[in-house]
Amino acid sequence: MNTEDGSLYVGRNKTLVRAILRVRAWKRMRARTTFLAAALGLCASLGASAQSSRTPSDTSRAMTLTAGEADDEPSRPRAWLKRPQWDLGFMTFHAGGGLLYDVIAYWQDSTSKEQFASLAPELKLRDARLLFGGRFKTKRSFTWQAGVMYDAANSKWLVRQTGLMVAVPEIDSHFFIGRAKEGFSLNKVMVGYDGWSMERMPFSDAAIPLLADGIKWLGYVPSRHWFWNLGMFTDVLSEGQSFSSYNYQFAARTGYSRMSSDSAGTLVHLGMNFRIGSVNNDTIQLRSKPEAFEAPYFIDTGKIPASSALTLGPELYYRAGRVLMGGEYYWERVNSPQAADPWFHGGEVMISWITTGETRPFNLAGSYFTEVEADSTVVQGGPGAWAPLLKFSYTNLTNGPIDGGIFWRVTPMLNWYLTDNVRLEFAYGQGILNKGGVKGETKFFQSRLQLRL
Repeated sequence: MNTEDGSLYVGRNKTLVRAILRVRAWKRMRARTTFLAAALGLCASLGASAQSSRTPSDTSRAMTLTAGEADDEPSRPRAWLKRPQWDLGFMTFHAGGGLLYDVIAYWQDSTSKEQFASLAPELKLRDARLLFGGRFKTKRSFTWQAGVMYDAANSKWLVRQTGLMVAVPEIDSHFFIGRAKEGFSLNKVMVGYDGWSMERMPFSDAAIPLLADGIKWLGYVPSRHWFWNLGMFTDVLSEGQSFSSYNYQFAARTGYSRMSSDSAGTLVHLGMNFRIGSVNNDTIQLRSKPEAFEAPYFIDTGKIPASSALTLGPELYYRAGRVLMGGEYYWERVNSPQAADPWFHGGEVMISWITTGETRPFNLAGSYFTEVEADSTVVQGGPGAWAPLLKFSYTNLTNGPIDGGIFWRVTPMLNWYLTDNVRLEFAYGQGILNKGGVKGETKFFQSRLQLRL
């Protein structure tokens, strides 16, 4: 070996020795800081474990649809508390429920105080519901659900999503009869407990009924990635209910949904919505709260004489692993010669990032998102799932002689999914209401505890 080679050899050995000494020093430091290192290691491994624990071809759960639709998603395999279920011989029977508690405070400028004089902090029950369902033991999938919800605004228990659903796999379809969501708007189809924000966009609450009685035909063709939801509804049984604002209506939703897995990878969803209905009692009123259940109605058209209303608009969502972005926008034309046939419109855009590595699941059969599932729950000693998001919503209920108001709100928010049954939400909202020729600014400070079984 020549001198030059020997020097190189010695140099390399010195480098190796220094590297070994650094490793030993790190091990000694790690031994003195075991708790901190374990926490950091857990956080660093969450993203990788989220992907490795799910296979890209896993779409079986995404094709599962029952009479409860989004209200009756299958129990998570790692849920801290599972829905009790019994085998009655000819069918199964399970029970579930949910509870939402809200706390809110406000800041108002002088104009907002003129618009709304009494916005006081509150702690209030937002929602309580009981759900019952099951599956008949037939060769063909045949499910049922019965639901009741406590209407906190009116202090009443009311019948909610209730009916029967039968699968017809020969034509990639399900048929439902009973009381349910019309199927218009992905955000509206999702159960409120699964939503990425505390409340739906104001235009959705103003223009789209929560429930309706009728028949729906839902389908998804895997080879074409094509979905549809067609429904016909009437108020024969729901006359007098708060959601019954139409004598009868027709709703359609169709589009393209393609993903690599229901709970991992990419997703592209494009949809178009259409509905038309005969207005109940020849009068329509569009109004909504400012994404805060405890607040008064910020936008309100008042009662408009009308015979019918037509609503349409697109929805677009894209999911890239832990990141989800998208939005919806709708227009509604009210057939009212007395009010110059006004057009109203509104929608929202959002982006959410699950920092702990999970991916929001999607149900292809019903074409809606479901709730985030933490890879390592607090009960298991993990951090749960953390999902910050940013949302912008806009609603315009002012057109021609109608001054229902123009309202927009920006909402940064943080969702913490402690377990599959417990969720904490923290939101700040900055809203501007333009009504009666004046603009008022209101800031919202909100938090919610969600319990679900």
